[in-house]
Formats: sequence, C-alpha cells, structure tokens
Amino acid sequence: MKKILLALNLIFAVSLTSNAQDISDHAIGIRIGGGNGTGEEISYQKSLNNNNRLEVDLGFGSEYNDFKATGLYQWLWSIEEQFNWYAGIGGGIASVNKIGIYGAGVIGIEYNFNAPIIVALDYRPEVGFTGNINGLVSNMGIAVRYQF
Repeated sequence: MKKILLALNLIFAVSLTSNAQDISDHAIGIRIGGGNGTGEEISYQKSLNNNNRLEVDLGFGSEYNDFKATGLYQWLWSIEEQFNWYAGIGGGIASVNKIGIYGAGVIGIEYNFNAPIIVALDYRPEVGFTGNINGLVSNMGIAVRYQF
C-alpha cells in the first residue's frame, strides 16, 4: 500500500511541474457569472511565473450599491498547445446590505487564440463566513480577456 501511495504522489508531483507554459504578463476583461454570484465582473490577471498567476475580479450588484471583490491564486496546466486548465484558491469581500468575507476556489478551462484574446469557462464555489453571504454559493462563469 505504501508503494502505491508513493507512486501516486510521484506521478502527481511530476504532472504539476512538467506542464509549464508561457502565459501573458497581464490580461484584462470581463467575466459574466451565473448562479448565486454577482453577475458581471471586471477581471484582471497578473502572471507570477510560467504556470502561476493572480486574478482579481470586481463586480457590482444589480442596484450598483452592492459590490464583490475576489482575489484568486491560480495554477495552470497545459492540455494542448493553446488550451489550458487551471485551479486556484482565494477569497474576497462583499457588500450585500452589510460587509462580509468569503473563501473561494476555482477550476476552469481556457483557450488562447492566436490573437491576444483568452476565452475561459470556470466554476467558482464560494463559502461565506460573515455578513449576508453565509454558506456555500456556486458560481459558473465565462470570461473574455485581452492579453498584453
């Protein structure tokens, strides 16, 4: 049993390190979410190294009195030449009648066009700790970003 666990851990570690690819230094665009999320968000991504990046999203509620700011640390893996998948963790702050904080995860896929455009589809579960955002909130989103 120990040998099987050791082999699985080794395979997992190699898969995490062997899929490095070039990602753009910066990307900015819009993410449109569904489910119980805010909806539209302005999205910014900053490359940290070959396969890690930071994503910051800012969204507003339908009345523009509510806002939601999310920060995510992401790992990227290449599926094919221009097709990647990613996963990450983070958190944020939201104002829905009163201020609340939440933890968030993300898993998604993205396609890098030959032009400086990325299209992504992701799932972002969020767990609220305080304010009016207690409990689990599921959020699916599609994003279009310009890379520079």
